[in-house]
Amino acid sequence: MGRDILVDGYNVIKNSASFRAVEAKNLAAARELLVSQLVNRYRHTPHQVIVVFDGSGAKEQVSHDRRIRIIYSRYGETADSVIARLAAEAQVAGREVEMYSDDSAVQRAVVQQGGGVRTTKQLTDQLNAAPRDVAQRARYRQAMRRKYHLDPAYDPDDDPEPDRSLRGKKKGPSRRRR
Repeated sequence: MGRDILVDGYNVIKNSASFRAVEAKNLAAARELLVSQLVNRYRHTPHQVIVVFDGSGAKEQVSHDRRIRIIYSRYGETADSVIARLAAEAQVAGREVEMYSDDSAVQRAVVQQGGGVRTTKQLTDQLNAAPRDVAQRARYRQAMRRKYHLDPAYDPDDDPEPDRSLRGKKKGPSRRRR
């Protein structure tokens, strides 16, 4: 069963250089970029992803965009309080919660409800990471280039020497025939 992924939307946008660059030109575009990246990251998972933004409407506004639930808080209510409420609701329903924000007050509120807390950097690192199979192929290719000396930037002298002091001492003559 999936868990609830709660994202403090503006907190992620304000604390990530890539989102800040887009926000400087257009805040709506930064919100859309965040939602699009969340869609790409969580589209093949059973998790329910909820992005919460501070809103200014008379009542809370909820919409869905490609399996991502987007909530704008009502006037006078912060996104932090909405996240705390959602964490409490998930805990009562028996669902796990994982929340992404750098705001210590909302982090404490989610932890009190038994949820897990992550930073916005951890989220943006996940959003910007290559898919697992692509990363694995890249590591393999790099290892083969080094093994067969096809990488001009690779210098075997740069590799750290293995610590030979950790090896056990031989306890007598070798039993191998010569």
